[in-house]
Amino acid sequence: MPLTLRSRSSGRGEEAAAVRAWALYDWGNSAFATAVVAGLYPVMLKGWWGAELESTRTTFLLGLVSAAVALGVAVLAPLLGAVADGLGRRRAFLGAFAFLGAAATAGLALAGEGAWRTALALYGIAALGFGAANAFYDALLTQVASPRDYDRVSAYGYALGYLGGGLFFAAAMGVVLGHESLGLDSRAQAVQGVLVATALWWAAFTVPVLRRVRESQAAEPGLHGVRAALGAGWRRLRETFHHVRRLKPVAWFLAAYWLYIDGVNTVFRMAVDYGAALGLGTGHLLGALLLTQFVSFPAALAFGRIGERWGSRAGIWLGLAVYGAVTAWGYFLVAAWQFYVLALAVGLVQGGVQSLSRAWYARLVPPEAAAEFFGFYNVVGRFAAVLGPLAVGLTAELAGSHRLALLALLAFFGLGGLLLARVPDPARPGLRRSPAPPP
Repeated sequence: MPLTLRSRSSGRGEEAAAVRAWALYDWGNSAFATAVVAGLYPVMLKGWWGAELESTRTTFLLGLVSAAVALGVAVLAPLLGAVADGLGRRRAFLGAFAFLGAAATAGLALAGEGAWRTALALYGIAALGFGAANAFYDALLTQVASPRDYDRVSAYGYALGYLGGGLFFAAAMGVVLGHESLGLDSRAQAVQGVLVATALWWAAFTVPVLRRVRESQAAEPGLHGVRAALGAGWRRLRETFHHVRRLKPVAWFLAAYWLYIDGVNTVFRMAVDYGAALGLGTGHLLGALLLTQFVSFPAALAFGRIGERWGSRAGIWLGLAVYGAVTAWGYFLVAAWQFYVLALAVGLVQGGVQSLSRAWYARLVPPEAAAEFFGFYNVVGRFAAVLGPLAVGLTAELAGSHRLALLALLAFFGLGGLLLARVPDPARPGLRRSPAPPP
């Protein structure tokens, strides 16, 4: 069914073009998320850039950099977002951070064997660019669709992201695993080529959103406008925090979400590093990740039905139970087939936990203040990628065991699930959404 959307562009054709251009950015940047963050970078850090280091040390360094980047994005995004909103320059900020991330990704191809410091620095810059650009990408949804179409357009972007990231990663796997038939001297050389291709892919699909999406311009540009936007952003963030504290169901939900989604994000970022530490082959690691990528999208749709039938809480609890079982299963993992089972299980619940969380939160918050509260939801989500990688990295470093480091995630899933029990379900008869807090 064709999309019939209202945007701030004039004309049906321009509206559809703006939506496609916006969604194509997700198609493009997902190549970095799958091929680099979840796939090739952990493998190369252990076996190429950081081959001289202990396996637990590279796990610690990866967790430390991942946590630092997440913290940086969480702190910077609200401030930069306020400036971009105030000046009407979301596209410019998106483009700047996306091209920065793509350039750093291409730079990774120049890091030679043993250059783990350079590889960590470039990866941190690329991941920071990716995370910051996503904040402005999300904000542009309001420019390409009317409120009644947010869900549909947002899902369209997610769908293209899953598909584009999966197809690119499949092609990357073919290059890396079949490098000899392509005339490449080594697997490392193949990975270097994939890194450059990832950068080009990401940059190329950034161009449409910069050209096609229109946004309202600021009435007061210049330095004074930047200062005013920063001040307004800080005030808005403080006000929202006070509103959340007054609405107990929202506060309890965000506390639970912060914990369990941190565990979810950590599994995505650290699973390949864990498999590599156990000595599993690169082909198995990347193949399992590809399986997760293609299973996640249809499984998310199935979880939507579970939420409709049994409620969001039941669906999230089911997903967290699977994550807990996967974590315990991973502790005893010794064979490649077990890693595939782990990847399949994660793929079945990953998208479902994310989508049901967003749907439940949407029911909890006052509809007249949805934009304000979802802005805070995104800030919490960005902070929820700090503690998990840091806990895994520190446990691996201090205990000298990757298996014990993995078990640290059980606390995130368990505590998050327990806190959900304190959150009322607005979908139940007799319960209503929280009213807007008083000014």
